[in-house]
Formats: sequence, C-alpha cells, structure tokens
Amino acid sequence: MTSLIRQDQRHLDAAEGWLGLGDWPAANEELDRISPQIRGHPEVLSVRWRVYSMAEKWELAFAVARSVSEKVPDASFGYFHMAIALHKMKRTNEALELLLSVADRFEDNYMMRYTLACYACQLGKLEEARNWLKKAFDLPRKAELREIALHDPDLEPLWANIGTL
Repeated sequence: MTSLIRQDQRHLDAAEGWLGLGDWPAANEELDRISPQIRGHPEVLSVRWRVYSMAEKWELAFAVARSVSEKVPDASFGYFHMAIALHKMKRTNEALELLLSVADRFEDNYMMRYTLACYACQLGKLEEARNWLKKAFDLPRKAELREIALHDPDLEPLWANIGTL
C-alpha cells in the first residue's frame, strides 16, 4: 500500500496477522492505532470489515462495506461484502437485490454468481438459483466450485441437480 506511511502499514500488517490467528479484538486495536486520516483507506476498511465479520457486528460490517463501495465503485469487494452483511442480518432478499444490481458489472466474478445462487435458493427461487449456479460453473474453478456446492447447506435443495449443471 503505497499511500500509507510505514507505521500505518505496520499496524495494518499486524491487524491482518491477528486476524489470521483468529484474534479480532487485537486486530481491531491495531487498526485503531492507524492514523485517523488513513483509517478510511479502502485497504484499511477491508481489514476492518473482516474484524467486524469475525465479531459478528453485521451492521458495522455493512457500513464499512458501503464505504468501500463508494470509494472504489469499480471493485466488487464493497458490494459483495454489503450483501454478506445483509444476509447475516437476515435480510437475504435485500442481499440478493443488491448483488443483482451489480452482477453485470463483475461478469468474471464466480463467487458473486455462486452467492446469488445461494441467496436465491434460500429464498425458494430454485430456478433462479440453478441459473446463477450454472453461470458460476461456467467460469474458471468449475470443479472446485462444484465440490463446494455439493456440501453447501445453502444449496441443499439443488444438490440432486448439481451434477447436471
């Protein structure tokens, strides 16, 4: 990260290290040590999202992801992670609608299509879910993704059909 000063980069690296160890409180403390003017940097915010995710603070995670989507609208991170937070807050229909609104902008993002399939399936929209899962399978990593889908409880209603997609 070229725009961060060395000390801020050390704190960001340390936060990522703490997250790797599963210690989100320590990661959060490291992020709080970053200069206030740098805390809104998209790379810092993406680590902050992971902290809030591990802490299951989904409202805060949503706000952080929204900020990232505003700062970097051409990157899928903000939109995708807003949708995850919405789903975790039991607002799956909103999560689906959000991803549907940006899916065409990120045509090569297999995880977005896979997640659309999961959310549609959870909402009982099985034909839509099948279509999104097929689109995800049509992108690279098909074999790996097919194996994941066969064990993903969000897609259980489609398990019998996954081999034909």
